[in-house]
This record gives sequence, structure tokens and C-alpha cells, in this order.
Amino acid sequence: MSTPETSRFVRLRVDLVLEVDDADAVTKAALRRIGEDEGMPAAERTHAESAVTEDTAEALAYLVDPFDLVSQVPGVDLQQASWSAERIDHDPDAQDWDLDEDDGDDGNDG
Repeated sequence: MSTPETSRFVRLRVDLVLEVDDADAVTKAALRRIGEDEGMPAAERTHAESAVTEDTAEALAYLVDPFDLVSQVPGVDLQQASWSAERIDHDPDAQDWDLDEDDGDDGNDG
């Protein structure tokens, strides 16, 4: 009888809800980061600047980098990442607010 091998790959899902108190500060930070990216082609830079100026959620998506979240974790190498940001209505006291709603695991083994 052989033991099944365990995959070395792990999917880490993180769901954040952020309250933006100063949209201008977020936009300025995103524009600053875009300006510091020397390898970005001019056409892409123009598109990125427009996107972060028009939408604070886009600015946040530009500032939050999954690589930054795991780059200092020993023994791991980021293989693939995707992320997005969107405006939502948020009521932390609502009964239907469930951080685990997308995981599909109801905790039952049967």
C-alpha cells in the first residue's frame, strides 16, 4: 500500500475589506508608484494613471501586491497570483456577512 503524495502547491485566499478615509492619498500613492516604475512602457503608464485616477479601487489594486505579502516568508516561492478590487456595500453587523462564504467548506465531513 502506498501513501499518496501531498502537493507542494498551496492556494492562499485572502479577502480584505478596507475603509478608504482619504481617496486622494490612495490615488497619489498609486500615481507615485506608477511614476517610480521605470520599466513600464509609456502606453501602459498612461492607461494605469488614468485607471487609478478614475477609481480608488483600481488605485488600491495597484498598490497591494501579493508578492509583497509573501516575499519574506521563508521556504515559499510565489508561482501565480491574481487580484482585483471593487467597491462594495459593507455592514459588519449584518447577519449575512460571512468571510468564509466562498470557500465551499461547511465544516461537515459527511
